[in-house]
Amino acid sequence: MNPVPLLVLLPVLGYSQCHDGSTEECKKLLVEKHLPFGFPSTGELLYREGYILSHNNWLKIPNWVAYHIDKGCLDAKLGRSDDFRPDTSLKEWQRAELEDYRRSGYDRGHLAPSADMKCSEEMNSDSFLLSNMAPQIGIGFNRGIWKDLEDKVRDWARTRKDVYVFTGPAFDPVGGEMRFRLLGKDRVAVPTHFFKIVIDRKGPGQVEAIAFLLPNQKLPAGDLKGHLTSIEAIERMTGLDFLEKLPDEEEDRVESMPAKEPW
Repeated sequence: MNPVPLLVLLPVLGYSQCHDGSTEECKKLLVEKHLPFGFPSTGELLYREGYILSHNNWLKIPNWVAYHIDKGCLDAKLGRSDDFRPDTSLKEWQRAELEDYRRSGYDRGHLAPSADMKCSEEMNSDSFLLSNMAPQIGIGFNRGIWKDLEDKVRDWARTRKDVYVFTGPAFDPVGGEMRFRLLGKDRVAVPTHFFKIVIDRKGPGQVEAIAFLLPNQKLPAGDLKGHLTSIEAIERMTGLDFLEKLPDEEEDRVESMPAKEPW
């Protein structure tokens, strides 16, 4: 008599079970969620439930952060964790510390915002890791026009059901030389600019995008339209490649022209 085969039920991994990309299966799942257009660059990649980022271990800030915003996640009733802390998944020499920002005159500026990371307490807490932050001017930027832009992105996500976001720092050479301030004993780089790219993927050949590039300084409120740019211009400044998985013709179309706002 042949033995009856045992039916083994393997759990299907969900995003909440893939908090940090600790397995190849989790990494694949998080890439499918946050990076369907490809990696802008490699580097020290950090996988979180709410985002994926490439960390610059010398500048102690991200090269870029990528995340998918789902309308349902935005409407979750979850408050801010406010547990700012260093990212201990990075070695001490690779990371920023809280002390670097103290009395510096700069805010710990979220790149993947807390208000976009409300699907779980762990996801929200991850947004307060310093690896997801870079020094930003406070009043007039982080607590001004940058916050306004984050609010607009959430409005677009609600209207369009979901969007994909790339965001990060940029450095504009002055007189052909790269000059920027460094904070604290860990020498955390202060970007001259920040970019944000928002992408709506309706289907094959139906990708729309809008891009902004803002100087890291106090700016007039309500002037986002003055900072519209093309993805191509951000790529020239940063050396990143945001949409490499799109067909070449569609990539050229989406990246070459600034979108008109309102989007």
